[in-house]
Amino acid sequence: MRNIGLLVIVALLSSIVTVGFFKLLDGPDKIIIRETIPAQRTSASDELFSGNKQRTFVSTTPTDFVSAASHATPSVVFIRTLHANKKGYWNYKYTASSGSGVLVSPDGYIVTNHHVVNEGSEIHITLNDKREYQAVMVGSDPTTDIALLKIDADELPFVEFGNSDSLQIGEWVMAIGNPFRLESTVTAGIVSAKARNISILDNEASVESFIQTDAVVNQGNSGGALVNTNGELIGINAAIITQSGKYEGYSFAIPSNLAQKVIADLREFGEVRRGILGVSIKNMNDELAKQMGLEEVKGVYLDYVNPASAANKAGLKNGDVIVSVDGTLTNTFPQLQEIVARKRPGDVLSVAYLRGGDSRETDVVLQQRIVREMDPLMVEIGFELKDLTESEINKFDKSGAKVNSIYRDSKIMDTNMDLDFIITSVNGNEVQSVLETLEAIQEVGHGMVELGGFYPQFEGEYFYAFRLGDEEEN
Repeated sequence: MRNIGLLVIVALLSSIVTVGFFKLLDGPDKIIIRETIPAQRTSASDELFSGNKQRTFVSTTPTDFVSAASHATPSVVFIRTLHANKKGYWNYKYTASSGSGVLVSPDGYIVTNHHVVNEGSEIHITLNDKREYQAVMVGSDPTTDIALLKIDADELPFVEFGNSDSLQIGEWVMAIGNPFRLESTVTAGIVSAKARNISILDNEASVESFIQTDAVVNQGNSGGALVNTNGELIGINAAIITQSGKYEGYSFAIPSNLAQKVIADLREFGEVRRGILGVSIKNMNDELAKQMGLEEVKGVYLDYVNPASAANKAGLKNGDVIVSVDGTLTNTFPQLQEIVARKRPGDVLSVAYLRGGDSRETDVVLQQRIVREMDPLMVEIGFELKDLTESEINKFDKSGAKVNSIYRDSKIMDTNMDLDFIITSVNGNEVQSVLETLEAIQEVGHGMVELGGFYPQFEGEYFYAFRLGDEEEN
């Protein structure tokens, strides 16, 4: 019995010492309390279109998207557009298309894509809470693919504009829309790139400076919201790049700062009023920078400055390199194009540029874009030409003038030339733009003109000839 008691006492003492030793090593317990942040609705304000509430960059490392999604989702609407196609004198056949839109004010203003509502005879809106309205078109701008609608309602949920300039590559964003008629679908991704030009807007004055993300966007998402983790609108979803017809990992949104300017114009004037510099631009590359003696590859190169332009009046010349506008770096054409597109005629831009390696600055007063009448020479020949976009120049590794349309029973039609032919030479002399092409043809006077060039979809060089002026020489 004595041995058993001794063993019990030894065991108890060993346990006490062991527990005490581990308590000493382990230290005090830490209690972590996790609190969710309730979603807050933005207040209605007359400053909605002023930009006063835009943020500078705020670090976003979310553990979830619950707060942002609960705030932004009620503002995204479903749009159904009816198109009336006339069949006979009295009969009409209706077709329908659908997409998404975003409420940007409590009194019923909705922003969406131009291509979602283009040529619609009726536009029907379904809110997130299932209420239905018929919308009226306030205005539409095909050059940015933005349209502004209005429904007759008040005290609606809406999303506030964020500052798309503050977006960082790698920042989390959410796309909200109605893909495949699946209402209020939320997907997430990161900002993959900014100021992307993908040449999808078929307009000579188009502005493409898209936010690229890997958030899943499909058919029906067009016109929907791209929001940051604060629940602010930083883009309008517009397009995807696909080879299969399905989502493949790249989606594109119109930056909110550009969209905000467009809808402010549409709301105030019913049209977009945009100023222009009046220049032709090329992106800088290493070879061009070395030729100019520059230490860095930066800025955009002014290939041509129109003599009657705002840029020329401000002292800019061919060969200058614009490095920033209003303090914002401009290393690509889309970056510069977006900055200018957010301004109106009469606005002043502070432009920093390089000339011969020297840094200079000037103020440019933007001019009104003038709709150019068709050149008489193009009418006489029978075609319409357009300059290649920057992405096309990079793709083909050459410049030229693209045949955009061909007139029936014209000189060009008689040559059997097809659309999309890219002219690179006139009578053996190289040309790089519409202006150079027309000037070279004009110099021929009365005589044979031979246009050389290529088709993007075919290999080899092609030539077409016609006689300029009278068919018979005097």
